[in-house]
This record gives sequence, C-alpha cells and structure tokens, in this order.
Amino acid sequence: MSVFVVTWNLNKEGLSYSQAKAALFEKFAAYDRITQKDLESVIFISTSSSVHQVQAHLRSGLDNNDTLFVSKIFKNESDGWMSQVVWDWINARA
Repeated sequence: MSVFVVTWNLNKEGLSYSQAKAALFEKFAAYDRITQKDLESVIFISTSSSVHQVQAHLRSGLDNNDTLFVSKIFKNESDGWMSQVVWDWINARA
C-alpha cells in the first residue's frame, strides 16, 4: 500500500461547484483516507494503485478547467505541521 497526497481546485465552469465537489468526494470514497482540518482541498489516501491510476480515477470526474495534483508520500520523507492523528495515519501506511 502507498500513501498519496491529493490536492485540487474546482473551478465553477461546467458543473456547479457543489456538484463537482460531491462527485470528487464520491471518488475519494473508494480509498482509505484522512483529512487535516483547515487544509482545504487536500486529502491523504492509501491504496495499492499507482499514482497514475489514482490520478486517472479522480480526474475522470473533473471538468477540463479543474486542477488536480497527486503525489506519493514516502515514510520519513515528508514534514509539516498537522495533527498527530494525521501523522500517525500516514506513518502507519507509508
């Protein structure tokens, strides 16, 4: 299993923001996941899929003007200021 950080920006053209957000979060439901309060548009997911498979799965529900970034997290190769619960979740899965 791998841990990925996913961040996105949903623009308002095409689908309404609420529809686009609901569709994206429906895609996130396929993964073991956690969020950090106050880090909007960021989610951490755990999966055996590759970064390219995750990106393709999530991208399939977005408009062409939306943006998406997916990157693999390696244990002891990331740092930041987040809750211990989130760090414990990441470190248990990375």
